[in-house]
Amino acid sequence: MTEFSDDAQTMSLVAFTAIATITLLLCVMTGPDRDDLAEFYTGYRSLSPLRNGLAIAGDYISAATVLGTGGVIALCGYDGVVLALSTALSLMLLMFLLAEPLRNAGRFTMGDALARRMPGRAVRITACAVTLAALLPMMLVQLAGTGQLIAFILGFSGASVKTGCVVCMGVLMISYAAIGGMKGTALIQMLKIVMLLGSGTVIAVIVLYRFDWNPGTLFDAAAEGSGVGDAFLHSGLEFAGGPFPRVDMITAQLSVVLGGACLPHITMRMYTASSARQVRRSMSWAVSGVALFVLIMTVVGFGATAIVGRAVIAQADPQGNTAYLLGSRGAFGSEVSTAETLLFTAVTTAIFLTVLASVAGMILACANSLAHDVFAARDPHMSARREMLLARLSALAVGVPTILLAAQVQHRSLQPLVTLSFCLGASALAPALVYSLFWRRYTRTGLLATLIGGTLSVLILMPGTNLVSGSPVSAFPEADFNWFPFTTTGIVTVPLGFAFGWLGTVVSGRRKAEEQRRQYEAVEGWILAGAGRREG
Repeated sequence: MTEFSDDAQTMSLVAFTAIATITLLLCVMTGPDRDDLAEFYTGYRSLSPLRNGLAIAGDYISAATVLGTGGVIALCGYDGVVLALSTALSLMLLMFLLAEPLRNAGRFTMGDALARRMPGRAVRITACAVTLAALLPMMLVQLAGTGQLIAFILGFSGASVKTGCVVCMGVLMISYAAIGGMKGTALIQMLKIVMLLGSGTVIAVIVLYRFDWNPGTLFDAAAEGSGVGDAFLHSGLEFAGGPFPRVDMITAQLSVVLGGACLPHITMRMYTASSARQVRRSMSWAVSGVALFVLIMTVVGFGATAIVGRAVIAQADPQGNTAYLLGSRGAFGSEVSTAETLLFTAVTTAIFLTVLASVAGMILACANSLAHDVFAARDPHMSARREMLLARLSALAVGVPTILLAAQVQHRSLQPLVTLSFCLGASALAPALVYSLFWRRYTRTGLLATLIGGTLSVLILMPGTNLVSGSPVSAFPEADFNWFPFTTTGIVTVPLGFAFGWLGTVVSGRRKAEEQRRQYEAVEGWILAGAGRREG
């Protein structure tokens, strides 16, 4: 059941080649044809709410979501569903709390939004550093998993072939970001999310049809196929081996809810909306798309456990990263027609495109921050042509080390890297954005303390978790330096991130806080309601 037919493998290879060629051509055709920063960074804010919403959903649903969260659903049942719902809740939090103020305060990057109240190179450089720290682990996960995924689908086993896949995918992703800019990558995200939702909906319908359209029957069959019975349908299975499973689950959800939507490649999409009304409508489409995909993942994940079995899924990949594929393949049964092979090819192509689009968006966010917040901020008179050249070179400077690192870590567990990104988003970026956009007395010292303190606290605690060592599925299973009793750091580092911001503001003194209050009141209408905002 874990092997795919020769026809499916051949068609998938042809589809992968075709989609890579087509998307690269689309980036060339839609990329900026002039040295215009607004076109490269925001696509002139020309996307309609529907298209922008699809692009946001495409950026938000990464390969780690499709494969990783789908795997947790298939292996851990109830806990996986809660994790999937947390991803949707995270985007809803961004929609209702941060989306409109972010769009009003920012221009091109998160550094713009943070520097709206507190200008200065220190703020911009720190924002860029945290952007790189938060997105680099996620990029490594996408790229390193690419070789394993393509090898699994196409039946390859050689390490050199897997590394070659990583390199080729990395080159494509750099090209998308450098050539297409915001408009080109948005187009790929739209194509990706449409393919994911379309193929996933059909697979979910087939799974439900196999179980007589009765979700209860599907859940019962999944519990039986899990080998753990009713425990599959109750909380506690994912973190059962830890000393504090309930607390561990809460801190994991906290990191996802607060961190997921605050990552820079998601927030940069807020700046592409032409008005506050447009950003609200865009987020409505994005939340709807993500919620639909959460439902699809739940059905396909439970279907994989019910049809294939939890033991087979874990044998194929201990993290369950192949569960979505196995569930899609298992939905067809033993006899697969040409139409079903075509549909399965659409599923594999959608996942292939998901990897391409996800990393391209992250590389673009990092490159934009490097060029705009570091290099251009140093020279206020830098020409638009030079800044665009720097942005494209920055895409190369970010992408090449990512490819090299991904080739080195591809044979290890990648879960610590995913968790690291979410924890950084929750512990450093979320407090910084909330304070900057809503706290009148927040000072520059408080902002730097939030970003630096939140980041360092995560980097210090993460190596002590059981994701890094001390368990058979950790990144270093042969070692044991596990001293932190939780899987994620959020329960400690999220409060620390907010505390660092408060403490830094208090240390700044009453006079500085009062100055910041007056400065904030001068732009409060601009940030919260867009009053008097000039587009550009």
